[in-house]
Amino acid sequence: MAKYKVQPSGRERFFPENDIIVSKTDLKGHITYANRVFLDIAGLDEDEALGEPHCLIRHPDMPRCVFRLLWDTIAGGSECFAYVKNMAVNGDHYWVLAHVTPTFGPGGDIIGYHSNRRVPRRDAVTKAEALYRTLLAEEQRHTDRSAGLAASYALMQRLLAEQGVAYDEFVLGL
Repeated sequence: MAKYKVQPSGRERFFPENDIIVSKTDLKGHITYANRVFLDIAGLDEDEALGEPHCLIRHPDMPRCVFRLLWDTIAGGSECFAYVKNMAVNGDHYWVLAHVTPTFGPGGDIIGYHSNRRVPRRDAVTKAEALYRTLLAEEQRHTDRSAGLAASYALMQRLLAEQGVAYDEFVLGL
């Protein structure tokens, strides 16, 4: 989104309940495929999306520790579920329930990543927003970005441990 220099508009976008946003990336997170639903809600043309980093649609309200957990999980060969607030190129935002998986090549090596996103339940979004505000506030308390990321990640792990759940269990239990 940096190349668009967009600020959040505060307006939310929605997509039809039966639609699925699909994208694929290479190992570095650059978009190699985006379906029409993805392009439409993000406000992108295919040539604007392909080859760009997936963080192109990252909303600044999303704590970085959630993405660290997601990337660590899929890079380790496991799937990850997450509620994510994304941002379209005009600054509007949209919430998704993301299911992100590694893509394996014929030799069993991870060759990329695949993400399917569905319309989330509104009550789950409200609960995720509350957690994310807490995590983002922890990140922003630190002037050093690395320290902020480490602190919010530790806080997320502590909060989940107190509930006796892993992140995926938390997400699927919302």
